Order: sequence, then C-alpha cells, then structure tokens
Amino acid sequence: MKQVYPFLFILLLLSCKNDPKNTSETTEDPITTTEEKNNAARNLAETIETTHHKEDFFNNQAISFNLKVNFGGKQRINGKITMLTNSTKIKLEKEDGTTLVYDGDDVFLYPKQNNYDAARFDIFTWPYFFTMPFKLTDEGTKWQEKKERQLDSTNYLTAKLTFENNVGDAPDDWYIIYADKRTHLLKAAAYIVTYGKDIETAEENPHAIVYDRYFTVKSVPVAKYWKFYNWSEEKGIYGEPIGDAEISKLKYFPAEEATFTVPETAVKIQR
Repeated sequence: MKQVYPFLFILLLLSCKNDPKNTSETTEDPITTTEEKNNAARNLAETIETTHHKEDFFNNQAISFNLKVNFGGKQRINGKITMLTNSTKIKLEKEDGTTLVYDGDDVFLYPKQNNYDAARFDIFTWPYFFTMPFKLTDEGTKWQEKKERQLDSTNYLTAKLTFENNVGDAPDDWYIIYADKRTHLLKAAAYIVTYGKDIETAEENPHAIVYDRYFTVKSVPVAKYWKFYNWSEEKGIYGEPIGDAEISKLKYFPAEEATFTVPETAVKIQR
C-alpha cells in the first residue's frame, strides 16, 4: 500500500492541472462592461482637464488672443478672438475689418457686405479648438473606446468623444482625442466636420489637429502652434500638414472689460 499512495497522488495532481474547473491556471480576467469602458474613457478626459488646470482657466473670466489659421493653402483667419472663458460670448475681429459676435443666443456679422458662407463655422470652431482641453466633460458629452493609438511612432492614450442630440451647431461631430501618456497634456484630436453636410459625407474626409509648443499663462498650459492633417482609423494621422495655426498675445481679464456690442447694422447669421 505504501507504493500505491504516491502513484495515486501523482494521478490526482495531473488531473487537477488538466481540469478546466481549475480557474487559477485557465481563467482570463473578466471582460469589462460597456459602462466600465465608457467610464475609463471619461476618466481620461477628466485627467486631461485636470492637467490643463481647467479650474484655473475658468477662474479667469475672459480671454483674448491673436489667431492666424492657414488651411488648404489659403489664409483662413488672421485676427483677434475675445471670449468669456465659459464660451457664452465670443467675438472674432478679422484683419479685413469683418467682425463676428456670438452674444450667447445668436451670431451676428458686420459690416454686412462682408458676409460669407463659413462665418458661423468660424465663430464656433476655432474657439472650440482652443478651449477643447477645458470642455471635454461638458454637459452633453459622451465618451467611449479608450485605447492606445500611435502618432509619429509614439503610443498615446486615446478615447472617442461624441455628443447628445441638439448639443451645439453640429451634434453629429465626433472627436478622437490623443493624450500624452506621461504628461496627460492634450496632444491631438481627430475629428469630422458635419457643419453643412451629412455625417456620411463628413466621415469620408476626417482631419486631425495636433497641438504643439505648450506655454503657460497663469498656470494654464496652452498650445502655441496647431497643425492639421488628414486622418483615418487605419492610418491614424498621415501625410503632410494640410493647415497650421499660431496663437499669440494671449491675456486674461475680468468679464466686465470684454465688449460684445452688436451694431444695429449687423446681419444675423442663421444656422
């Protein structure tokens, strides 16, 4: 009998190793739920906002800066943006004398003879690109698909931002934000533009904005340079830049010092 016990013990040991019920050897980590994945994506957005000192940014009631934008081989914007940091009022004064004002309800342009098709797009899009690091978790934002993606052979944390219905002028727009894994600064954002087109058409030509050369004013990091590229899910950001932008003369000031007066001769810009 003494010779049988060791043999039986070996059989039992081998049986336990091959038993699918032995979860210590064969069971993988449980798959997280959709809600957990979405929460992870939103947590990334909140981390970016914290890194960009969101609270400090909004403690500064108003901001102004000069902005130059070149896109598609043409100068798109050369002017000054003045806005409340909560984006409820915005003014864009262009070098050619055109002024756009968003008064919290409507968009106006003057002089009216300078009206152009993309006026409403300009008053909202460029300020949004500037304030994006501080508005990632605004009411109506939805987050999903947190994962790593590459940019210039470097891995970044990314997540997809969409919006609830009736949020802003283009609720069908979506963004894929890229965050630096070390600093958690916003590095880039892929996006589609549905303004004036349907989502299927917009998704045929996604672009991406890349933020570079951060500088700090009143503890808030801001990217001095932007570059625009083509983007696809398969290739990511690819090709030569299709546009660029530069920010200068940035300053914060009290809200009462900002003026958003609309002359009676201004024309209202419809959606």
